[in-house]
Amino acid sequence: MEISAREATVVFRHFPVASKHPRSPALHAAAEAAGRQGRFFEMVDSLYADRGHVDDPHLWERAERLGLDLERFEADRRSDAVAALVRRDFESGIRAGVTVTPTVFPPDRRV
Repeated sequence: MEISAREATVVFRHFPVASKHPRSPALHAAAEAAGRQGRFFEMVDSLYADRGHVDDPHLWERAERLGLDLERFEADRRSDAVAALVRRDFESGIRAGVTVTPTVFPPDRRV
């Protein structure tokens, strides 16, 4: 079977479902804060790799292992700007009909 590949763009949007995982908003904020230091996907991978250790001390350990500036990480993680970005992404997902993660949209659908 031959499958032709088309160019694709992968976009990560935050969709913290606090009703299923109460720490979800904090984890999305941690990923975004790491991203502000260029380590977004590394933090996401770390969080998925060890879902049982997601309280603040473990987030700080992860940030330290990733070589992040811990004071900046903590300030960004708790900032209004990061909270607003995560909330905007979540609300955008709701409007787009997202109910589970991950959600994939066809290339011709802009969300």
